[in-house]
Amino acid sequence: MRRALWLALAPGVLVVLAVVFVISLFLVKILWAWTVPDLFPKAVEQGLVAGEISWFTALKVAIFIAVLSGITGLRGKKSSS
Repeated sequence: MRRALWLALAPGVLVVLAVVFVISLFLVKILWAWTVPDLFPKAVEQGLVAGEISWFTALKVAIFIAVLSGITGLRGKKSSS
């Protein structure tokens, strides 16, 4: 019974994970294009910083943010008492 339930739910869970993955990449890409040119207009103009990033770069930025969040989450859970 339990195995049948897991097999029935697995495709739905995979679809939800894929949608969340694509949305997170889309958000990184949009937020980069929205904020970086406003924060660093001269650097973007001179080509020192990219005004827009590729999907692969958005993936790398998302992974970097996830790793940093995981590290700070681990540190934040430790009790100092």
